[in-house]
Amino acid sequence: MEATHATHEKTTPQWLYEFAEPLKKNYLRSIILAILGVLFGMAPYFAVARILILLLGGGASLTTCLPWCAVILTGYLGKTVFLSVSTSVSHKATFHVLKNVRDRLTEKLTRLPMGYLLDTPSGKLKDIMVEKVESLETTLAHLLPEMTSNLFVPVCIIIYLFVLDWRMALASLITLPVGFLCYMGMMKDYAVKWKGYMDARNHMEATTVEYVNGIEVIKAFGQSAGSYGRYSDAVTNNARTVLKWMKDTQIFAGLGLAIWPSVLAAMLPIGATLAMEGSLPYPVFITVIILSLGIIGPIIGAVSFTDNLNQVNATVGEIAAILTEGELTRPEAERKVEHLDLEVRDVRFAYHEAEVLHGVSLSIPAGSVNALVGPSGGGKSTIARLLAGFWDVSGGSITLGGIDQREIPLAQWNAHVAYVSQDNYLFDTSILENIRMGKAGASDDKVMAAAKACGCHEFISQLERGYHTVAGGAGAHLSGGERQRIAIARAMLKNAPIIIFDEATAYTDPENEAVVQAAVAKLIAGKTMLVIAHRLSTITDADNIFLMDGGRLSASGTHTELLEKSPLYADMWRAHVGARDEMDEEEAAV
Repeated sequence: MEATHATHEKTTPQWLYEFAEPLKKNYLRSIILAILGVLFGMAPYFAVARILILLLGGGASLTTCLPWCAVILTGYLGKTVFLSVSTSVSHKATFHVLKNVRDRLTEKLTRLPMGYLLDTPSGKLKDIMVEKVESLETTLAHLLPEMTSNLFVPVCIIIYLFVLDWRMALASLITLPVGFLCYMGMMKDYAVKWKGYMDARNHMEATTVEYVNGIEVIKAFGQSAGSYGRYSDAVTNNARTVLKWMKDTQIFAGLGLAIWPSVLAAMLPIGATLAMEGSLPYPVFITVIILSLGIIGPIIGAVSFTDNLNQVNATVGEIAAILTEGELTRPEAERKVEHLDLEVRDVRFAYHEAEVLHGVSLSIPAGSVNALVGPSGGGKSTIARLLAGFWDVSGGSITLGGIDQREIPLAQWNAHVAYVSQDNYLFDTSILENIRMGKAGASDDKVMAAAKACGCHEFISQLERGYHTVAGGAGAHLSGGERQRIAIARAMLKNAPIIIFDEATAYTDPENEAVVQAAVAKLIAGKTMLVIAHRLSTITDADNIFLMDGGRLSASGTHTELLEKSPLYADMWRAHVGARDEMDEEEAAV
């Protein structure tokens, strides 16, 4: 089955609705509360208008004005209460939505081919899953209720003004088109400018993560943040992009914010003329003036979300790009596997459209010990990852018990295969939990038993907190050999019938190699094993050795058979023996 892609593209509002749909009732409640809050906030305008009418009409007194003062107080209190409750409701719903989005992203990553994960910088994925998803909080928790209410209330006021006097209602709207012209000037190519700003920012963030990850090399060679070209250029480009974006938009934004609130500049002369002519009652004139002041504020509040709208459009686009990325598709129903023979049949695999495996065929009988060897770049690790189910083949097939890998659910395939890579990643949690990753829910006793079987127990016990010692980010608190042995313990705890070691002893020093080999021997007892190794002396007893060269199977057989029929293998063996002899001589000299 080929990796599938989304059959249609969704718009940003459609994605947002999909994210928020499980909590739509909460958002509707928040919007209603926000509208009530803004309506209460408009009550003081009506009350002030009535008090001014009483003052100008000579009917003002404590008795007549006190009820309107109460209306003003009630309006402010009601606005505060309703908007606060609205914000609380929308935030509770939003944080549930953000959790669901992050859950979807993490779940999606488990179904994506390794090629996508290797090509995508970890800094970019981290930025999307943490900062970018978090940025949706403003949109979902504030924009939906606040923009809705900010647009709803001015419309109600304008309708009421037309009821009072259509001429003054039109006068109150004179500054709106002028302000919107300024707004349109600000929005010219705004999406392109915003994208340029976000691209520059994303590049700077990814480069910053790269700089931090490579700080050891940078310090070792006397570099600095300024002398590390990629980081320095990214920061400079980000600053330049922000300044240009501000320059292109702020003039129009400033003009709009100055013109929009100037509604009285048109209403006062027009209203005064009509009032003096006797066609506009003074009470109506005063009411219209006071209410018109409440039109522009909410509109400016709604317009202020422009940056948020563009940001959310870019953010949703990045989230959607992950969620719609082609993934490894497998059936849900488990298949009955009669036997555990692995077959690689005429497999081809293209990476970035460049084919790296060219019709490779391997036969790996159940219970056998097999090895992949060959020059660097020959395709050994690619085959191991294909067998682990990290990618789909581009051509040919991989079968387990005669069943195509693509017809077996991922969970079922993973239950049959344990994979120990050359870069044994450990999580920033306790060693106990890192080993338990091999089998969720395993008891502490079983975890420790696996560690003892792999020869890990002694060095773990000597750590400050024993099994509860935190391994550090990527296992930074441990040596390479210690990380490998913990990874082997994790694989042993999983107890899968097929074990794949990708450079299992890559970081093991000679003193500990025997310990690791003994641990491996216990792990593979009665199981199928495929190991990739540069140290040919570790696989001389393998049942089958597959020699890879240039993405093709060059030869296969036992160690003795390959020495006789493969010049390449014989050369590799002589080079290995020579290097080992030189190392022994150097150690003897010391």
